[in-house]
Amino acid sequence: MKIKEIIVVEGKDDTQNVKRSVEADTLETNGSAVNEDTLVRIRHAQEKRGVIIFTDPDHPGQRIRNIVSQAVPGCKHAFLPRHEAKAKHDKGLGVEHASPEAIREALSHVYSMSEIENSDITQEDLVEYGLVGGATAKLLREQLGERLKIGYTNGKQLYKRLTMFQITREEFVDAMEEILKEEGNIK
Repeated sequence: MKIKEIIVVEGKDDTQNVKRSVEADTLETNGSAVNEDTLVRIRHAQEKRGVIIFTDPDHPGQRIRNIVSQAVPGCKHAFLPRHEAKAKHDKGLGVEHASPEAIREALSHVYSMSEIENSDITQEDLVEYGLVGGATAKLLREQLGERLKIGYTNGKQLYKRLTMFQITREEFVDAMEEILKEEGNIK
């Protein structure tokens, strides 16, 4: 699998694992201290070939994703499910721990962010499907993020992420109905 865009990752271990999994070029942010020189290189990459942001599924990874996407408009996003990014014996979480199959799967489902902030999904839909404020909300959000390939979010971020990646109400409802059927929690 060859990737045309340049993939933005956090560090050298991520680069090595991505290159073991796909034919691609990467740019490293060297952790969450993203400096202006790095952003200049990412802007140049975006202009020439396009960029896919592929950070760890944790808080620092989300912070890097936000910094880069705000500074460099038009980047695509790939998300790795948390369970695919866990190290053996739960000694870490990141792209560097993912299997080649998980990396290829994540990179085959990239999203572009939308400038349009409108969605036919409502906050009431999130409540109705138990995605906010319930005992199983976190688990349901993890499953939804994985099924829609948009990554895990907390309750406050979920609506924004669904809107940013232009997830339709139909896609949302279909995904949630499948999740609830699998869990035996049919509405």
